[in-house]
Amino acid sequence: MSDKFAAATKTIEDAVSTAKLNLEGLVKAQQEQVEKASAKILKSYDDLSVLTKGNVDAVVKSSTIVAKGAEEAGKQVAAFTQSSLEKSVSTGKALLAVKTIQELIALQNAYTKASFDAFVAESTKLQELSVKIANEALAPLSERVNLAVGKLAKPVAA
Repeated sequence: MSDKFAAATKTIEDAVSTAKLNLEGLVKAQQEQVEKASAKILKSYDDLSVLTKGNVDAVVKSSTIVAKGAEEAGKQVAAFTQSSLEKSVSTGKALLAVKTIQELIALQNAYTKASFDAFVAESTKLQELSVKIANEALAPLSERVNLAVGKLAKPVAA
């Protein structure tokens, strides 16, 4: 009977030992999965941080371009205003020196035509400058959007 008792004890000990090994293996496998998931989460967080920093840099760059462009446009408008004022004063002096109505009308017509042509030319230059500034300011933002779309599309495709 002692042999049967010893055999049963051995069987139970073997079963406990096997269960213990299985449990340790399961705990180790779960621990590895948690570590892998944590590493992925941390990498995703780091990627998001880098992406966000790049986005902030792009907004700052875009804002700087807009500010410089606004300054350039302001200088252009100020120069045009100064030039128009000088032409107005010059024409005003010339109008005071006219001797006939025909001379007055001719001088006024020439001034009006020149002023209109200058205004149209200046408006065109200002419009071209505005389009240039807008395109330059949107370039860094567009680049970031394309990068973000590319990064966000990868997990979906994978």
